[in-house]
Amino acid sequence: MIVVPTLSLASIQGFPTRKDSERLYKSRPHHVLLQCSRVSDFNASEATSMTCGQKRRCGCYDMHNVLVPYSVAWSWQKSIVKERKTLVEINQDLCDSLIVLQHHPVYTLGTGSSEDYLNFDLKDAPYDVYRTERGGEVTYHGPGQLVMYPILNLRYHEMDLHWYFRALEEVVIRVLFSTFSIKASRVEGLTGVWVGDQKLAAIGIRVSQWIAYHGLALNVTTDLTPFQKIVPCGIHDRGVGSIKGLLREHSLSKGAGMHHMEDSQLLDITHKSLVKEFSEVFQVELQQKAISELEFSKG
Repeated sequence: MIVVPTLSLASIQGFPTRKDSERLYKSRPHHVLLQCSRVSDFNASEATSMTCGQKRRCGCYDMHNVLVPYSVAWSWQKSIVKERKTLVEINQDLCDSLIVLQHHPVYTLGTGSSEDYLNFDLKDAPYDVYRTERGGEVTYHGPGQLVMYPILNLRYHEMDLHWYFRALEEVVIRVLFSTFSIKASRVEGLTGVWVGDQKLAAIGIRVSQWIAYHGLALNVTTDLTPFQKIVPCGIHDRGVGSIKGLLREHSLSKGAGMHHMEDSQLLDITHKSLVKEFSEVFQVELQQKAISELEFSKG
């Protein structure tokens, strides 16, 4: 079944592993649908040209070693976006946000995603299925996959969605090369980050009043088996991969021996690099935020 969250977020402690939700077999109408089909080269200098003097602050909610139910994270994002829109109206939107976490196993679809890309009956789905307001087709989230949800006011960066896609891709490309000597690339006409025919990072966003949310998911130690139940991102002739899988398959100069690491170590290393490269590409000053500082509302 496709589910939509109805929970009230009072705390982010003690997550349940699954959440009972009402059924939804038809997508809700949304006033914006964002998908990117044209690929342009990302110029790293563009990421720095947007700022003059002091970097923009960005609060970082780091739960990279925590499994967060998708419904909780989705509602959390929407509550932050709602608050940020209010701040924009009074010219007080002074800080962006970044959420880093992992999810319990779940499939998510974009606003216009086709259910033809599901290789299972929705009434007997292996995991919960959510239809969201992001662009793009179906994907899988699960343990071992690092998910980054930047909530950025693009007025303070670049009011260009193609630039934003390329910037998110650039973060992952830099991480793979600087940390693991993996040479990743973009594929013309597609979003995401690729090594050969394997997609390591998927990207799907929504932008409302120039505030961007949703984000990217990078397979680090992910069990890729659940991807076999879908056509990932609606692409039939390409597969998915993970950092762990590539390190196991290839002897890479800086990555030599890393495939013997514990999964938790590999996740920690990747997370540290992701956060660093994100702050450099987007030229923000990250400030660690405690989860208790958040005030939740209904998504």
